[in-house]
Amino acid sequence: MPSFDIVSRVDLAEVDNAIAGMTREIATRFDFKGSKCSIARTEGNLTILADDELKLKQMHELLKVHLTRRKVDPGVLDFRPPEKASGNTVRQNVGLRQGVDSGLGRRLVREIKDSKLKVQVSVQGDELRVTGRKRDDLQNAIAVIRGLKIEQPLQYVNFRD
Repeated sequence: MPSFDIVSRVDLAEVDNAIAGMTREIATRFDFKGSKCSIARTEGNLTILADDELKLKQMHELLKVHLTRRKVDPGVLDFRPPEKASGNTVRQNVGLRQGVDSGLGRRLVREIKDSKLKVQVSVQGDELRVTGRKRDDLQNAIAVIRGLKIEQPLQYVNFRD
């Protein structure tokens, strides 16, 4: 039976490359001269340290630009509320969304079933497998999912006949 998987993965090496480029740009930009702005990644989490709210917003824009340059969708970023840090600085944790969580998985399954396509959807951990008799049904299922307004970027992999 033809099938494909719906996954949400982030290439952490590309995220590291984007952070390195961002760090170089912060070191050379005039508006960041003398500031204590920095960014670091630990596992699936980024920590942004900025002098004030304005610099934090500029860091957000830089991060999105550098991720886009490295072909990583900025939709993977899950911004959490900023918090005060030592010395009048602002710290913000930013999560990297990976995997299809249970809420999004249920929504995708419901949308595919509501579309009346002749496919079956099964949840396998943090990914979904869609199977059907015809390739056209599978391609229509991909079109249905792409038509939804989902912030998290999804990839369609392992397409088999």
